[in-house]
Amino acid sequence: MIGDYKGSKPQIHDSAFIARDAVIVGDVTIGEESSIWFKTVIRGDVASTHIGKRVSIQDLSMLHQSPNNPLIVEDDVTVGHQVTLHSAIVRKNALVGMGSLILDGAEIGESAFVGAGSLVPPGKKIPPHTLVMGRPAKVVRELTEADYLEMERVRKSYVEKGRYYRESTDLGKE
Repeated sequence: MIGDYKGSKPQIHDSAFIARDAVIVGDVTIGEESSIWFKTVIRGDVASTHIGKRVSIQDLSMLHQSPNNPLIVEDDVTVGHQVTLHSAIVRKNALVGMGSLILDGAEIGESAFVGAGSLVPPGKKIPPHTLVMGRPAKVVRELTEADYLEMERVRKSYVEKGRYYRESTDLGKE
């Protein structure tokens, strides 16, 4: 379902894949070749949500905001299954692992990797090029070349999957 909220309707690039059972409402922009997967909810009814190019927001994720505090997901970001993003900034090339919670005012640095199940508390700044894990999330180490290659593999696979689903199935937006 894609709908308007008080006159604000989502702006979605034609090349994006939006699963038919995703809910996207209000002040939301979604860039080129991004993918919004099954049962994901993105509500732009409090502040804006901006999703860049080649971003995957995977199944069962929830994106929302607090008043005057937008949610920004930059280009080439991977957001795993069942992630909650709330009024945060996720910088380009980052990966947020499954089941993580990223809360108000948190910032995930460029090319950072948030391990599955992590909690990034309000206002926490995650340094670029680091692996963070835990509740609350703490820096574990600097990323390795193998980490970057895996992040790139996942990112590219979701761009390809999104393209396939958009062009080859009846599961995309109408």
